[in-house]
Amino acid sequence: MTQPPVEPAIAALIHDVVHVGSAYDIEGMERLYTPDQIFLVLGSDGEVTRILRDDSIAEFRSRRDAGEATLSTEHRVLHVEQQGDHATAILYRRMSSDAPPAMYELRMRKDSGTWMVAGETVTPWPGGIDGAFLPPRKGA
Repeated sequence: MTQPPVEPAIAALIHDVVHVGSAYDIEGMERLYTPDQIFLVLGSDGEVTRILRDDSIAEFRSRRDAGEATLSTEHRVLHVEQQGDHATAILYRRMSSDAPPAMYELRMRKDSGTWMVAGETVTPWPGGIDGAFLPPRKGA
């Protein structure tokens, strides 16, 4: 499958989200996320943890203030889908060698001409479904 060209402003936003957040640059993070941004994390038990923007930023601030090492910027942009002023990016992302890889879905929207992240969903990485999200057919 061929990936359509990614709007440069979206590509720049994805780059900045990875690099600015990994460096615990709180002021930079605040410019990248919409005020209503929500972070969803899917646990291995199927539970979804919903994290508000301010709580997420507070965790990054706390890590920075405690002198935690910066996070890895390891990532691969797997796909970007744009529909007008909304876009979704799927990323492979690993925050450190001590953390498991994860799939990140960035939900972005353009507000007043600027692309921002309105939501993120993080799910466990391994396995994949190889494009077969429906079960095999049982009938002939």
